[in-house]
Amino acid sequence: MSTNLTPLFAPEGVVVIGASRQSGKLGAAMARSLGPFPGARALVNARRPEPGEGVYASVAEAAAHTGAPLDLAVLCVPAAGCADALAEAAAAGCRAALVCAGGFGEAGAEGVAYAEALYRVARETGVRLLGPNTSGFFAPHLGLTASFVPAAGQLPAGEIAVVAASGGVNHALAFDLVAAGNGISLGVGIGAGLDVTAADVLEHLAGDGRTTAVALHLETVPDGPRLVEAVRLVSAVKPVVALVVGRTDVGDFARSHTGALATSWRTTRAALRQAAAVVVDDERELVDALTALSRIQLCPDPDPGLGLVTAQAGPGLLIADRAGADGIRMPELADTTQGALRELLPPLTYQRNPVDTGRPAETFARVLAATAADPEVDLLAVYALTEPDSVDLASAAQDAGLGADSPAVVIVGGLPEDVAEQRARLHKAGIPALTGPASATNAVRALVTHARQRAVPTQAAGQGPAVSVPSGPLDEDAAKTFLTELGIRTPERVACANRADAHHALHLLGGPVAVKVLDAAILHKTEIGGVHLGVRTPGELDAALDAIGPDRRYLVEAMAPPGIDLVLGVRRDPVFGPVVLAGLGGTAAEALADVAIRLAPLSVAEAAGMPDDLAARALLHGWRGGPQLDRAEFGRAVSALAAALAASPHTAEIEINPLRLTADGLIALDAVIVPTAAPAQDR
Repeated sequence: MSTNLTPLFAPEGVVVIGASRQSGKLGAAMARSLGPFPGARALVNARRPEPGEGVYASVAEAAAHTGAPLDLAVLCVPAAGCADALAEAAAAGCRAALVCAGGFGEAGAEGVAYAEALYRVARETGVRLLGPNTSGFFAPHLGLTASFVPAAGQLPAGEIAVVAASGGVNHALAFDLVAAGNGISLGVGIGAGLDVTAADVLEHLAGDGRTTAVALHLETVPDGPRLVEAVRLVSAVKPVVALVVGRTDVGDFARSHTGALATSWRTTRAALRQAAAVVVDDERELVDALTALSRIQLCPDPDPGLGLVTAQAGPGLLIADRAGADGIRMPELADTTQGALRELLPPLTYQRNPVDTGRPAETFARVLAATAADPEVDLLAVYALTEPDSVDLASAAQDAGLGADSPAVVIVGGLPEDVAEQRARLHKAGIPALTGPASATNAVRALVTHARQRAVPTQAAGQGPAVSVPSGPLDEDAAKTFLTELGIRTPERVACANRADAHHALHLLGGPVAVKVLDAAILHKTEIGGVHLGVRTPGELDAALDAIGPDRRYLVEAMAPPGIDLVLGVRRDPVFGPVVLAGLGGTAAEALADVAIRLAPLSVAEAAGMPDDLAARALLHGWRGGPQLDRAEFGRAVSALAAALAASPHTAEIEINPLRLTADGLIALDAVIVPTAAPAQDR
């Protein structure tokens, strides 16, 4: 099947199959929407053809009368008739089709049969198929509105593309983007994604010169690796801002902590971040991010500095406070910069960063220029109300040289009509304009995130051949022996076949020790009373063995020094393949769910950056005299574990929980390895 989507999104001609004169019908709505299209247009209604009115009995007849290629067929017929209609269109030369109707996979066995028949025709003919169950798409610069939503035809052309799982979300995001002063290059609702998926559209947009930034909305992911590669392809040349649905859907509970925490929503967001998309939490943040990123971007930088100039102190404090909460650096301005500002501003104003100008005056443009030029400022945020008798904000920003070469976002407050006028002028000058501190911080966060992502060094994953996991069920002792091969430290221990062996182990190791049940089929030993800590004497050992039960194997292990417990795991995600999870560990791991996720394999440098995602990351940096995480050691452990899973198709999951951070480094206190063929069960 062709990978070229030009016949779909930039056709020379369009034919509506199932056109109708009844205004409430889908075929009538599509015919009206396509009316302004400047290319060839034709209507087909096999039951009520009216050639004199431009309605033909077949696509072949319509093509003969138009005398121009009809690349795109818009099918406005019921699900049961779509496969035959597509076959007819393909035979008449159509190379792409849009199917808006529902009643396919979501409608039970009969609908599934319709979907299979439709897909079979698409595969056999090579026609690219968008839908079914979508409200369509629009390309404003071509005057092409293949949507049954009337207002879509009024969307202005611009530089932001929307790729949405839902046709309704496609329209909603497009309208919101336009309300924020943007235009649309292409808006696509994927719908059921029977053939054309989000990955296909992203690949198309990578080479689209009209598009400078892409909005991506996802509900499900049929092919994780393909989506990731498509996002990487686009994000290498233009920003991708992604919104993922499914925060509250934790999916099926896997058999270990790693499976429970690496939900589809979390994994999808992590995969998109790893592919350099800017991931947002809601549609408002998405609009603000794209308003900025479609116009300016920062140079790659692991820690960009933000400068803030505000003509009103209160809103400036809101922006500074939220930037600080987002971990965005606001450096104190250089002495030379502060000296220049003292010459321009009243003496009582704050000038170190943020710069509080008081009511702006004729020096406002020079204040902006001086602050933006500070060597520690990579991005300037400017807040002011519309006060024509005091300052013309758009003119001041342009006079200061703000724009692509001096990145800045301008926050305009005032009456809607005044704000709209200023915003239009700023946008024309390539300066993103936002309304309100919250929108401003959304934009700033997106710009900084984008700069940080591009500053991550690209390194090959893995160094030399990976160590493969031994086959067969592995108990904790065998799992830890394997971890030692990977270079991950484990406590001194003895595997014991009986009580006598356990007493001998206590004598060898000395107290205190941990006493555990040793059984490859038991994953959560604490939940069945299978772990006893701090055992020092033979009497305490007998009590622990009695609690675990007779006819068991035991593991007697030296107690580890105190520290901070982490969880580190790798598992096979059904959509994305091997993934790595790291976060706070111990028995509270699932409750806290403070985790970082990456696709595997990954380099040591990528792995070393995972703790930055954790809300509790400060605990790993010597909090109150505690241990300090060696990032290189952590990165080597994560990378080695990820490579081992990738090299072991018979292994479903490897988990270390807890992986304790001590004053002497990392040490694995518990380990579970789950084979793919026979997943272990809690007992």
